Amino acid sequence: MTKDNKPNSIDALTGKPMPKPIPASTLVIFRDQPGRTAPDLLMVERSAKMAFAAGAAVFPGGRVDDADYDFARTLGHQDVEEFGARIAAIRESIEETGIAVAVEGDLAARRIAEARDALHDGTILSEICGQFDWALQLDKLVPFTRWCPPFAEKRVFDTRFYMVSHDDHDAEATVDETENYNLFWSSAQGVLDKAEAGDVKIIFPTKRNLERLAQFGSYAEAAEHSGLHPVTMVSPTIEKRDDGVHLCIPEGIGYPITSEPMDAVQRGFSK
Repeated sequence: MTKDNKPNSIDALTGKPMPKPIPASTLVIFRDQPGRTAPDLLMVERSAKMAFAAGAAVFPGGRVDDADYDFARTLGHQDVEEFGARIAAIRESIEETGIAVAVEGDLAARRIAEARDALHDGTILSEICGQFDWALQLDKLVPFTRWCPPFAEKRVFDTRFYMVSHDDHDAEATVDETENYNLFWSSAQGVLDKAEAGDVKIIFPTKRNLERLAQFGSYAEAAEHSGLHPVTMVSPTIEKRDDGVHLCIPEGIGYPITSEPMDAVQRGFSK
């Protein structure tokens, strides 16, 4: 973790300079389940052909585009990096899952499908919002965490994670058939159990985040917890211990498990 909330500039393994990280944004979409002890989260499984986190189950998200920053400026936000990332999280959710969150306006399935098709065709979100009379409710996104790897992977992302509640159980999530080949709703513990059984693959940051999210019985609990743990940059470190080499994250920032043996780690550090 860096004190100035910026990514590391030196590779933790090789000591060589790190490439400039790509800004990215990820959205943890909650759907509370009445009568159950844990909410469902929306997960997408990435295509095995992807260069980054191939075949892994992750939260919806992707890189922040220049148009996202431009949209944030147009909306009058001073912290363009923060609100550009929130806009990207909403956009990526529509593109990858067909679910529109933190959007006010006509959200009929037909309209969302039109927006999704337009995004895939290259139309920017600000134009779509203007055409459809949509207003983004960016304050509904709760900052959760921020991760950047200390290793020079094929893709190095500086990823901001947000949480949002979406209790429209009739809204159908569907794969985009480009980056992702499957998606599913599950509790955080359910995803961990699937990974333990070998039914899905999860990378190190996703596993740590799922363990943290598995502590909560509702979206409100998770949001309250996040308010008690301000976002800091998580950049894992390598520690040699008596039982071998471990990949570790800092204590005291909300994670119940903060290390894992390196030989068990699934690499790839974006979502």
